[in-house]
Amino acid sequence: MDLFNPTPDAAAAQASQAPLADRMRPRTLDEFVGQEHLLGPGKPLSLAIAHDDPTSMIFWGPPGTGKTTLAKIIAALTQATFIEFSAVMSGIKEIKAVMLAAEKAAGFRSRTILFIDEIHRFNKAQQDAFLPYVERGSIRLIGATTENPSFELIAALLSRCRVYTLLPLTEAQIVVLLHRALGDEARGLGAFGVAADEDALETIASYASGDARNALNALDVAASLAGEQAGHRINKEIAAEALQRRVLLYDKQGEQHYDIISALHKSVRNSDVDASLYWLGRMLQAGEDPMYVARRIVRMAVEDVGLAAPEALNLCLSARDAMHFLGPPEGDLALAQAIVYLALAPKSNSVYTAYGAVCGDIEATAAEPVPLHLRNAPTKLMKSLDYGKGYQYAHNVEGRVADMECLPPSLAGRRYYHPTQEGREKLLAQRMDEVARIRAGKRKPK
Repeated sequence: MDLFNPTPDAAAAQASQAPLADRMRPRTLDEFVGQEHLLGPGKPLSLAIAHDDPTSMIFWGPPGTGKTTLAKIIAALTQATFIEFSAVMSGIKEIKAVMLAAEKAAGFRSRTILFIDEIHRFNKAQQDAFLPYVERGSIRLIGATTENPSFELIAALLSRCRVYTLLPLTEAQIVVLLHRALGDEARGLGAFGVAADEDALETIASYASGDARNALNALDVAASLAGEQAGHRINKEIAAEALQRRVLLYDKQGEQHYDIISALHKSVRNSDVDASLYWLGRMLQAGEDPMYVARRIVRMAVEDVGLAAPEALNLCLSARDAMHFLGPPEGDLALAQAIVYLALAPKSNSVYTAYGAVCGDIEATAAEPVPLHLRNAPTKLMKSLDYGKGYQYAHNVEGRVADMECLPPSLAGRRYYHPTQEGREKLLAQRMDEVARIRAGKRKPK
């Protein structure tokens, strides 16, 4: 018996013991479900496959959307040698050995498709190692990633690959796959006589978060549970037992992390309290660090509510302290309370934009010295140099506002803060108008 080249019977036995999701992997484009925006008639990827386009490509999308499957189908259609790498397991030594073999094969007009799963896990040196072979066309690289390739791949490699974005499967598409698995006697569950209620399949599909692999594995568990009962039928209760808990698609270090916190922030900014609570729940239920969420909530208070409701900052800081003191799940309510308040509070980004304008002027203008009348004069020498000369102590003048320019000469008269008419900031706008009138009244006519 050869361990590295198993007999057909041994290979068949090994395949029969593989997970259902692996057994049901589509072998042709006709079997493939989903990604119509890439594989429909006249769509970019279907045209590339039909024309046998040798361009290297990156498949970017969430788990269970068919990235590996598409790579294997392309290899079969082009009759190329298919080599599969895992970025987690492979190093530069293995990469170079495979590249040299592929280059020799290319000399005999033999094609090699190198599929790299989780290509975003390769560091810059590893990506550089196979870049020359991609450039020379010795290999056709197909990379799969759940992370944004713009951030994770080196520019030189990315420029030589075509990026295809794969979308999560819809619930209807997943139900189609589940029906296929139930009816397939050769690779699926058809030989076991297992049936399923439609609402049970819909339950599994809704809990899969667009991941076909998750759905098929859950169906496999549900079929085992149903096999222990009379009738061998999967109902909604059995499906729920197989699922145990909804699988939330969320990577705390990846794009989902940034997408969902973005959705939360923008929902708060738009005063959509229900959406704000939903996205907060998505983050916390998926295991996000609650203190990270608390910090972002404090940021929302100062960036989007600001002085329209200045008490929002204290409330959010209190919510952060409550979460730190209680921890989840009790502390989740403190964050939820803060989110509801922020969403419904009057909004102003006036301080945010004012400070941004200040930073812009600091960057664009010279660092002028402080005007003499604003300088501190603790010594006789400084006083002799006119430090503090002309300064007016506001508490000693009428209205407690002096007609005195406090900005550098090149920025004299510049206005940064423009309060809105929202909430408490409306009062600040009235006060600014009052200060301007007092100051104007003290100016000497020219």
